[in-house]
Amino acid sequence: MSERRIVTLAAATLLVSSPALAQSRGLLPTDYYQEVGVGEVAISPDGALVAFTVTTNDEVENRRHREIWLQELRGGRPEGDAFRFTDPTQEASAPRWSPDSHLLSFQSRRGDGAGNGTTWFARVTFPGGEAYQIEGVRGAPVWSPDGAWLAYVARPETGGEEPGEREGWIAPDAVTDTLVAERFDGRVITSTRYKRDGTLSLLPHYQTQPKRQLFVVQANGGEPVQRTDLPFDVGAPVWSANGEHIYFTSDEDEDDELRFTLTSNIYLVGREDGEPETLTSNPGSETAPVVSPDGTKLAFLQSRARGEPTDIRVVNLATDGSFRGLPRNLTSDWEYIPGPPSWTATGEAVRFVAGISGNSHVYELSITGDLIRQVTDGDRQVRSLSATSDDLVMAYTVTDAISPAEVYVNRSDGTLQQRITSFNDGWLNEIALQPAEPLTWSVEDGTEIEGWVVRPVDYVDGGSYPMVVKIHGGPYGAYGNRFFRTFHVLSNAGFFVLYTNPRGSTGYGHDFMYAATPGWGEVDSEDILTGIDAALAAYPDIDPARIGVSGGSYGGFMTNWLTATTDRFAAAVTSRSIADWTSLYGSSDAQGLLEFAFGGPPWEQRELYDRLSPIRYVENVTAPTLIIHSENDYRTPIGDGEKWFMTLKHREIPTELVRYPRSSHGLSRTGEPWLLVDRLERLRSWFVHWLGNDT
Repeated sequence: MSERRIVTLAAATLLVSSPALAQSRGLLPTDYYQEVGVGEVAISPDGALVAFTVTTNDEVENRRHREIWLQELRGGRPEGDAFRFTDPTQEASAPRWSPDSHLLSFQSRRGDGAGNGTTWFARVTFPGGEAYQIEGVRGAPVWSPDGAWLAYVARPETGGEEPGEREGWIAPDAVTDTLVAERFDGRVITSTRYKRDGTLSLLPHYQTQPKRQLFVVQANGGEPVQRTDLPFDVGAPVWSANGEHIYFTSDEDEDDELRFTLTSNIYLVGREDGEPETLTSNPGSETAPVVSPDGTKLAFLQSRARGEPTDIRVVNLATDGSFRGLPRNLTSDWEYIPGPPSWTATGEAVRFVAGISGNSHVYELSITGDLIRQVTDGDRQVRSLSATSDDLVMAYTVTDAISPAEVYVNRSDGTLQQRITSFNDGWLNEIALQPAEPLTWSVEDGTEIEGWVVRPVDYVDGGSYPMVVKIHGGPYGAYGNRFFRTFHVLSNAGFFVLYTNPRGSTGYGHDFMYAATPGWGEVDSEDILTGIDAALAAYPDIDPARIGVSGGSYGGFMTNWLTATTDRFAAAVTSRSIADWTSLYGSSDAQGLLEFAFGGPPWEQRELYDRLSPIRYVENVTAPTLIIHSENDYRTPIGDGEKWFMTLKHREIPTELVRYPRSSHGLSRTGEPWLLVDRLERLRSWFVHWLGNDT
């Protein structure tokens, strides 16, 4: 492959100005109720409309509400104001366009629950009318290119009685007997997959659930035809250009619960006849297939194993839809992680979103693999990319350090970016937000680490201020140039905030991402601690005696680890944290991640699991610690939070344990609004109490 050139295309950006910094007050936890979230962007193929979801927070009802809005475009520019499209009394999500741009499908639970379930359709052309369902469609539809057929994935209907409330509670392969099933309301578990974070109740045994299969039906409705009957789930259907074949992804080893290797493959099946054909083979996983406009090529993502690079591959297609030749790797010498690809209209390049450093942007990759062009730019994060069929206009969301996400449109070459929504401008105009100031430093081996500093809202040069260090989860994730309400709440409370991307973070290349593996807590500790030194040198108004630390998940582990192995911190808030890696292995739903991160299970890596567990050094903790944990967290179960609380309490370290009911690992992002806001206030007040602010 020839040497690749990477080109940054400078965009002639037209932006609506962000809210001014010098306003009446800073951000409060309760401002969350005013925050509006936008996402799931889908621009119509003809470029006349942009559909997107709008999520609001109902404080009175303690719930979120999501609906679909539309924005008209003319010549790629907004015309008029965005308007609500779906019923404001009903939830709606997942907008998808028909090829002729006349219909919009969406997912919504409404009516009496009868009929075809949650998939609805609405006309966007005259005469319009009420949302309706199409006979035979029981899942999110994927239109064939000519609009004549719909494909979807759903569990086959059994034709019998609806499953009972306790269906699957008693494992079908259990050895023990159940005397009276009607009286027994416990669980008999034989599978390790009996819980999954984000699902508040335990899961039924997987053998009692039908597998999701592929169905096709005519676009005007009718009797659906089941095109697969496989002993594993089917997903991500994609039509061939001529509408005669359908590609999909599946993992034939999905029920091998003791296997943590990647084994998802791409399959092909005819629309009307034929058995599914496997097009790829293990090792590795192939996902996100997409057919070129002329139908001659297929692009997809491939990762050969955990810890291996994710690449975009392209393969030529035969007339029967099968592979012609071997797939070519287009990103073999690109060190970052590409998102799912989509084709440009000419078929000469694929487009995707990728995170690099603290930003994420749109990139185009030529099918020769020798040119990657960055299409969008700036200190911001682009998400939810969608483009028109002629490829002249694209739409997406944008967020930065002081702005929640809003919807933007742009030319496909990135030269005319415009913001088309302003849901958050009104309340933000009353709020003072400090920008995120970049900070970089080098560690002992010369690796450069990136972070950001947010000053206190009422900062005055020459004062003395406390600082809170925030640590992200993952560790295979990253902070960056997007809106973090927690940072601004702390800034308003009088704190400097330092947030960093230590080794283990994404966006800095493959080697950087896995530099802390196997095991976490040693290499990455150096990055955070030297980052504190860099912040103290760059901002002399930070009081080194009043530094706090906080994080969730992996960040909660690091909070525990740093307070147990250093004396740098005067207070801590640890969320959904980890105290003992061995006990976590037996209680989490993520054994595969732990075995990868530690080079094996605890009985093979006993010394490493033990040496890197914060509980082994808890006698060194002096920092007053607030422990926040969700009672239905199945990723890092609450037992570790309880363990940390008990040990600190018996050591007479000031501590509180806050247990949040009905909440999973994602409390800080998707928890009930009342609980999410309560969490923000507890975090704020704990640091105010223990770190104080003599300014």
